[in-house]
Amino acid sequence: MVKKGKTSGSPSNLPIALKKATTEMMVLHLLRERPMYTYEMMSAIEERSGGVIVFNTIYLSIYRLEENGYIREYEKLMSVDNRTRIYFTITDAGLAYLDASIQEYKRYIAALGRILGLE
Repeated sequence: MVKKGKTSGSPSNLPIALKKATTEMMVLHLLRERPMYTYEMMSAIEERSGGVIVFNTIYLSIYRLEENGYIREYEKLMSVDNRTRIYFTITDAGLAYLDASIQEYKRYIAALGRILGLE
């Protein structure tokens, strides 16, 4: 019997779980500022987090957000190196979803802080 890798039991796994849980909020927040293409969003997240949050890809989140109507394609442009860049923008439904997600995040973090005695 082959054991699978641990999914808990190490503090180093916490950032991975938190990143998965908050990717959509990060993407929507950036798109609230202005339309962006995927690599631009990943770079902005890495820069703003001081290199703590780094993505290899966020396409699954992009597809999920688009499928749910929270973002939409804004425009396609050809870059100087002949790559098609698809810019995305947030929709009204995405703005509402982002605001609700931020409120729920704040509520959860406050409760966690109370449990851990951080307040």
